Amino acid sequence: MTEQDAAQKVKFYQTGTHTIGNRLMDQDKRTVQASMDRSNAITSGHRACQGCGEALGARYAIDAAMRAAGGKLVAVNATGCLEVFTTPYPETSWQIPWIHSLFGNAPAVAAGVAAGLRVRGRDQVKVVAQGGDGGTLDIGFGCLSGMFERNDDVLYVCYDNEAYMNTGVQRSSATPPMARTATTPAVGDAPGNVFGTGKNMPQIAMAHNIPYVATASVADLHDLEAKVTKAMAIRGARYIHIMVPCPLGWGSASQDTIKVARMAVESGLFPLFEAEHGAVVSVNKIRRRVPAENYLRLQRRFAHLFKKGAEDRAHIEAIQRMADANIAKYGLLAEEARP
Repeated sequence: MTEQDAAQKVKFYQTGTHTIGNRLMDQDKRTVQASMDRSNAITSGHRACQGCGEALGARYAIDAAMRAAGGKLVAVNATGCLEVFTTPYPETSWQIPWIHSLFGNAPAVAAGVAAGLRVRGRDQVKVVAQGGDGGTLDIGFGCLSGMFERNDDVLYVCYDNEAYMNTGVQRSSATPPMARTATTPAVGDAPGNVFGTGKNMPQIAMAHNIPYVATASVADLHDLEAKVTKAMAIRGARYIHIMVPCPLGWGSASQDTIKVARMAVESGLFPLFEAEHGAVVSVNKIRRRVPAENYLRLQRRFAHLFKKGAEDRAHIEAIQRMADANIAKYGLLAEEARP
């Protein structure tokens, strides 16, 4: 130990709360939820499952958008888990102007809201549209592409839990290969979801050449907030794709939501990056790389890959190659993480 190390003060903080320890932290190191002026866009009383990643992601994303917009924000919500657990008739957990559209037309409704505000001279009021992977990649895909093509002044946020969780865990275009769902059972020679299907929505959004596209995760809330804040300062169509693990649909422990999300990023299966006008401008480097297998083992939807005496090494290694391809494509490895 050096003389400088011996003289360094040790500080113990409980972060992410209103406790005295957190208030000693610098303002720029606090999350929006730890701020005394947080808006609480989604208040207590919603009916999300224990450990729901979507509830966490939406709370931070919308509160960051509220702060960036100075409280002048309208949210349009597609049908899905987020809509159902926050607005059981006749109640609501939303503390902002909030509109429930159909399953597939949230981008179109949001574009209409933005146009109406513009005509009324209320350009200072911002519009956010949000939906799950089913309402974004599948049912609402055409409306979203139209919103991008017109470059409507809307931030669209996709909360990706990789299946139709609200209606019984059916496969969506975001369901990963080999995952067991109600419509891709773990039976036969190719159990779970098949390889070679689905959509890479962030890449599709980039292909529209819109001003801003980003991926984020509930495993890094500071990064999520920063990307929402940046997007809110940009005019035109913006898209943020947030990974939000679902303990119920994924078969993961409710207390492991952040751990699962972090391992998806650290394995390379869910790269975090930003793109502007179709080109990647920044990536979140992986400092501690983990095998994809470690991520898969935390979820019962992949349990059929790890049967005792009959592990499906071929498919596990195929998923690892997907992670390796992402790492190579985006240059995700930090220097200290390289072999």
